[in-house]
Amino acid sequence: MPALNIAYIADEIEVSDVTNEEWKNGDRVLVGRYWSGAEAPAGRCFSARLLWSDAALYILFHANQEEPLVVSDMPDLTKKTIGLWDRDVCEIFVAPDTDERRKYFEFEVAPTGEWLDVVLDATSGERVPDWEYSSGFESFARIEPDRIVAAMKIPFSAFGQTPSVGDVWLGNIFRCVGKDPTRGYLAWQPTITPTPNFHVPECFGEFRFVK
Repeated sequence: MPALNIAYIADEIEVSDVTNEEWKNGDRVLVGRYWSGAEAPAGRCFSARLLWSDAALYILFHANQEEPLVVSDMPDLTKKTIGLWDRDVCEIFVAPDTDERRKYFEFEVAPTGEWLDVVLDATSGERVPDWEYSSGFESFARIEPDRIVAAMKIPFSAFGQTPSVGDVWLGNIFRCVGKDPTRGYLAWQPTITPTPNFHVPECFGEFRFVK
């Protein structure tokens, strides 16, 4: 199974501190394929790095941006934005229980800094979202020339558990960019569905907590 190492950091960092030297400790994964497995244009590719501390999981995105942004004209950062996935966004899905990957957490951040958190439970065969879920996670985004920089800081209390060195969780990393009919759905682990669909726990890769 594809795996990504998550490097440990001893001290907490601010979610907006996207140039902190600690980020260099995290494995850099370059995502250059669509959900279908087809290669994406370089102008849509993105990279991600993951870190963890005693208190939180951190994710940093650098996303190439060579086309007009698809974002809200009036972003509201005070609450989660339902439907955020219909615009430009970076996402991570996390399933802490490797024995039940069909229950997982979804976090999103847009170039505007808008955000979304939700728990999804597909153990019954039907995917059931909990929109009342409140993770307490923090997000940050910055629009730069030809790229988007975004970050998340998710407290482990959001998952109801804290990992130890050597633990393995499951998940996937995504990006939505552009407009139909050429809208792009990039995935670290392609889901290979007939139409774009990120919600395929069977395709999750491994997140390995290392020190």
